[in-house]
Amino acid sequence: MSTRPLAPSTEYARRKTLLTLKKYSFLIALIPLALPPLSLAAGQATGWVNLFAWGVPFVVYGFIPILDLLLGKDALNPDEDVDTPRMNAEVFYRFITLGWVAAFVGLLVWSMFVLASGIFSVAGSIGWIFSMGIVGGLGINVAHELIHKDDRLETWAGGLMLSLVCYAGFKVEHLRGHHVHVSTPEDASSSRYNQSLYNFLPRAYVRNFLNAWKLEASRLRKKSHRACNWRNELIWWYSLSALTLAAFTIAFGWLGVVFFLGQSVIAINMLEIVNYLEHYGLHRRKLESGRYERTGPEHSWNSNHFLTNAFLFHLQRHSDHHARAKRRYQVLRHHDVAPQLPAGYTAMILIAMIPPLWRKVMNPRVEAYYQGEEHQLA
Repeated sequence: MSTRPLAPSTEYARRKTLLTLKKYSFLIALIPLALPPLSLAAGQATGWVNLFAWGVPFVVYGFIPILDLLLGKDALNPDEDVDTPRMNAEVFYRFITLGWVAAFVGLLVWSMFVLASGIFSVAGSIGWIFSMGIVGGLGINVAHELIHKDDRLETWAGGLMLSLVCYAGFKVEHLRGHHVHVSTPEDASSSRYNQSLYNFLPRAYVRNFLNAWKLEASRLRKKSHRACNWRNELIWWYSLSALTLAAFTIAFGWLGVVFFLGQSVIAINMLEIVNYLEHYGLHRRKLESGRYERTGPEHSWNSNHFLTNAFLFHLQRHSDHHARAKRRYQVLRHHDVAPQLPAGYTAMILIAMIPPLWRKVMNPRVEAYYQGEEHQLA
């Protein structure tokens, strides 16, 4: 058998075909929006409506991790000179993310009507709220992609999505806090070596919320404005959350309050658990100048599992995202130098929820990464 390398034209055609297939694989990210209606239909068809109310967590944390392992990994990178400019210009990729947010607005209202219809038992109602919270958590990932862009429509859509899960502070703190201080002691969204998820979460909630307001106040002061000012974008976004809550309360009473706040709490927790695993134990070295080294691919955990990368708009190529924050999801790159997670995010979230198991899986990987520099683990 010949082992000659492919001719340049043949290699280009092959890569273009694979990139085209991968382009349409991002439609997988729309599946979460379809899961609640499909679960309800399956429940009504079988008579097990309360069981199928829990359909979303079953699919996301049961079915997808198994498929993720079966389908394997994807290390395909677009050519920076040929593919990246073309892919950045394609409207298709923006249509999916913007359409995702628009669809979520409708889904949120529809799911509230379903809950208010009285079709579920108490256990089924909890499952339905939990399911919508997971969809909202995946929506925060879509918002994450949008708020990093310069286009006003995209950033506003990202802010809207965050308002619908009561976490507008993420729009400010993530961009001006996390991306500046990632993998340093100054960042509450970067978990430390040996820090458990349950130690990490309350610190992240409080610190990130307060830091968002501090950062926005600092921005306004530099422009000679007070923090309590109509120019404060957090006031606008949190006001939108409050108005949505008020609308649900007026229309559905206490059930509307429980539903809207319940799905928000689940979505926020899902985001912060992902934050926990993305930088666990990784540290930017402190230079002689007292400053930290520049953020690189080695300061974020990556996962190249195909299914969850399509499901999460390439969020798992997190190293390239932190190195080039404005890079669009479709052209994020795999880096061999980046430390790699043993599974996709959906499986790693489950592992993180069991601290002894998490330490058994992840601590040896962190220790191996810092072999010869064990002081970095302190």
